[in-house]
Amino acid sequence: MTIGILKEQAPETRVALTPEAVAALLQLKTGVVIEKGAGTGAFFHDQEYIHAGADAVSREEVFARADCLLTVMPPDPGEISGWEKGKVLAGGLDPYYSEPLLKVLVTRKISSFSLELLPRTTLAQSMDILSSMATVSGYKAVLDAAMHLSRFYPMFMSAAGTIKPARVLVLGAGVAGLQAIATARRLGAVVEVFDVRSAVKDEVHSLGGKFIEVEGAREDAAAGGYAVDQTEDFRDRQRDLIHRHAVKSDVVICTAQIPGKRAPVLLYNSTVEAMTGGSVIVDLAASSGGNCELTRNNEVIHHKGITIVGRSDYPRSLAVDSSRMFSNNLLSFVRLIMDDAGDLKLDWNDEIIRSSCLSHNGDIRHEKVKLHFSKLLIT
Repeated sequence: MTIGILKEQAPETRVALTPEAVAALLQLKTGVVIEKGAGTGAFFHDQEYIHAGADAVSREEVFARADCLLTVMPPDPGEISGWEKGKVLAGGLDPYYSEPLLKVLVTRKISSFSLELLPRTTLAQSMDILSSMATVSGYKAVLDAAMHLSRFYPMFMSAAGTIKPARVLVLGAGVAGLQAIATARRLGAVVEVFDVRSAVKDEVHSLGGKFIEVEGAREDAAAGGYAVDQTEDFRDRQRDLIHRHAVKSDVVICTAQIPGKRAPVLLYNSTVEAMTGGSVIVDLAASSGGNCELTRNNEVIHHKGITIVGRSDYPRSLAVDSSRMFSNNLLSFVRLIMDDAGDLKLDWNDEIIRSSCLSHNGDIRHEKVKLHFSKLLIT
């Protein structure tokens, strides 16, 4: 099997495989072809890939030679429209928002694996691109907030007096939220955390955060650790609680998302306007609508003295380590779908392979994605 790596389209800076991962794949009896310049955005140069054993070729040759294409972001559907049955596409495919790509994958009978669909299990952790990239986002969001904030994070005691520590509110205690808590605490902030999942309370406390919650939240074990939609009564009480804590906060980090749906609105206009001037909101859910009612994706806006940063692409700003993490995730997945001879082997009894499969043999294999596109007619 020959693995292919493309240069991601701007503004993406990450690369799907690092030179170290290429060397590891070659030991598994695979070939690797990489588009010239694919790693330059993450400061990995062609010569490093060639030294590791890859062939650096044109984009067209990657498509022609690769049996399995690994990608950070979904490729242009037009570029794979000529692929024949049996080819494999794996990586970050944004499955709920890639309808044109999905049509081509099904029509051309291409087997595709979206690592966003991995089950939240111990065995799948080494392949979990969402968790890896959320770690980056949670860390960078706190640093970005510090750059916009009009005060210090830590408490200062000096001859000029005592400066109180900043108060940070984190909405959502998933991987990004937990990393935001850890980073804010390391910088000396007082941190409060809201999440509808009571199971994360101990993790929040272990990182030094104070957990705040609304009684009566709906939780679903089948949701794989993600938040689920709540009742109207719960949302009203949630809105009041978040308002009371947000107006006392200097920084609010928003991380709450529901796969395949618009991000829940947790910070309303009235709450933002009641916050202290100079405060900062960083909304990591911006690409799916935002947790803040005023968020604009990929924009920094100022609303009545409050700075609102709408960014979901922080991993691109830490391209070196983001690429290393993403690459290790993909390497673990490729090992799973290969046999000892370096050929493709899809074991449909394996939960990870079965759950992450987006398309195979002309059909959408993931039931939730299929339901999401139930109105989409593919012939």
